[in-house]
Amino acid sequence: MLLGPTHRVAVAGLALPSASAFATPLGEVALDMAAIASIAHLPQVVVSDAAHAMEHSLEVQLPFLQTVLERFTLVPLAVGRASAAEVAEVLEALWGGDETLLVISSDLSHYLPYAIARKTDNETARHIVALDARIDHQQACGATPVNGLLLAARRHGLQARLLDLRNSGDTAGDRSRVVGYGAFAFTPVNTDAH
Repeated sequence: MLLGPTHRVAVAGLALPSASAFATPLGEVALDMAAIASIAHLPQVVVSDAAHAMEHSLEVQLPFLQTVLERFTLVPLAVGRASAAEVAEVLEALWGGDETLLVISSDLSHYLPYAIARKTDNETARHIVALDARIDHQQACGATPVNGLLLAARRHGLQARLLDLRNSGDTAGDRSRVVGYGAFAFTPVNTDAH
């Protein structure tokens, strides 16, 4: 499952594409049509090619997944106007075993000065690690899918671990207006996942 916020096209709910595969320079990634069919009845799930056509939040993750995973199928959901509970309901319907990987794509803070961004992103990271689903869209553009994941993680007894937290000012970027990024892993409690 791959979820990210919509940035260019407003959509009510969680949008699936009508395509059967996504393509990158590394090859095609087939969509999991059985999983997609299993959530099609949910009222918050819609089909919108427009929501996917210019959206970067999902597609930017695909080359990384193609490099790390030998073979996989995809359920791409562009999240528009929806509640965290609606996102969590979709995640529950798709929740699988160890073979299921869930990726939420979201930036953290946007265009703040470096020091303020670090403080804001550290606070957001504390909320995520605590599974506190009260993140707002100033803290993360993908607050809705992130909060939906946090609700589902609580239900499934998962723990969140911060892997890394940085912003664009940590590279060669301008420190007067930075974008924050974080990486988190969600694993069963008392599991030392690497």
